[in-house]
Amino acid sequence: MDKTQATELLFELSRPGRRTHRLPDCDVPTEGSLPASALAEGPPPLPEVGEIDLVRHFINLSTRNMSIDTNFYPLGSCTMKYNPKRHERLAAHPSMTDLHPLQSDESCQGLLAILWEMQELLAEIAGLDGVSLQPAAGAQGELTALLMAAAYFRHKGERRSRVLIPDSAHGTNPASAALAGFDTVSVKSNSRGLVDLDDLRSKLDERTAVFMITNPNTLGLFDDQIATITELLHHKGALVYLDGANMNAILGITRPGDFGADMMHYNVHKTFTGPHGAGGPGAGPIAVRKQLVPFLPTPLVARSGERFYLDYDRPQSIGRVRSFFGNVGILLRGWLYIRTLGPRGLREVSENAVLNANYLLSRLKGVYEVPHGERCMHEFVASAWTLKRERKISAMDIGKRLLDFGFHAPTVYFPLVVKEALMIEPTETESKETLDAFADALLQISREDADFLHEAPHELALSRPDEVKAAKETVLRWQAPSTP
Repeated sequence: MDKTQATELLFELSRPGRRTHRLPDCDVPTEGSLPASALAEGPPPLPEVGEIDLVRHFINLSTRNMSIDTNFYPLGSCTMKYNPKRHERLAAHPSMTDLHPLQSDESCQGLLAILWEMQELLAEIAGLDGVSLQPAAGAQGELTALLMAAAYFRHKGERRSRVLIPDSAHGTNPASAALAGFDTVSVKSNSRGLVDLDDLRSKLDERTAVFMITNPNTLGLFDDQIATITELLHHKGALVYLDGANMNAILGITRPGDFGADMMHYNVHKTFTGPHGAGGPGAGPIAVRKQLVPFLPTPLVARSGERFYLDYDRPQSIGRVRSFFGNVGILLRGWLYIRTLGPRGLREVSENAVLNANYLLSRLKGVYEVPHGERCMHEFVASAWTLKRERKISAMDIGKRLLDFGFHAPTVYFPLVVKEALMIEPTETESKETLDAFADALLQISREDADFLHEAPHELALSRPDEVKAAKETVLRWQAPSTP
């Protein structure tokens, strides 16, 4: 590999006049076709490179990437599961990709039928009554549902200002609540890693609008108090929001609506294998109980006989939260995944995810502490605290060393309620052989010399970048090198 080309920026490879292609002269009149105000003074300052340089540059960069297609990616909470290529091929079919969001309803009945069915499927899986597919990510789904909750209480003439959130929650929960105009109140965890009911009761009053809970939670535990929790909230007239980040642990086994949740979001990449990463498009559909349906964003996909259409006639709606209809390409992949697996297949997703996580837990718990429980759901949180205290080996050291074995690190230092946390989620898509290799690597690392681990990774081109400096001295704009 040409290491120079792999490390240089395209702008540094640029040479004036080089091209990957050359366009013919324009064969239609251009004079006066656009107003002068719409014309740039010159071409944009883009790099000028030949095709072979361009191809080599990106291929060389791609070989440096960790991805689910190249490595085991046990990133707890994020659910980095394999994306079936069958669904990628089907989603790329011209009958889908050639559609335009400004087409009339009549000209895209097939896609509208798929989206309408996706709404129905997600409502059934959630055990709730209405669905919006608009939100572009899980966090936007949270925000959308909380804006709906605010509209719901305004409509009822109630002034509720607080959202209660467990201390083990995803960081997006309090952020979404604040953006929606609520004050956030943290609820403690008990010794079992579940919601402390006494602390919840002490903070629950008529000011409470919503209690946000992830179940299973970020420790990989199903909160068996959930019926009591939802009853307490409903008794005070408040709503229960289910962060659906961990739905892949309970598909076909239980439904949030059945255990009392009033609102929830799905992370399509976590539960239904939409592609994840690189800042690309996501989808965070929300499902809500009957009394909240009037406040769903517009438009919804509606059906009248055999005709499907976008319904904008929703006077109590909070309005649009995403341009056009959301990230339809990701929703399409999720629909394909659900239709491929069917009800039994979705249940097997969860059964195998839970089995894989418990197998890894059983192999590691003799060396790495697992503070909360002998069993888990789809993920678990181990701790390197004993290794840190006795041998100065940190969770970061372990994560960095795993890269030498070809494994991405698990999530480290989250949730904050566990010291030196290693949050591990194998997903249902990995084989026993992969899990054994990963467990063997972690066990070997626990026996290695601390000084050796402090310098890991040893096999990569870049070992440990100065992350603090990168955060404090960000470079966001390319500057042309000075002319000698």
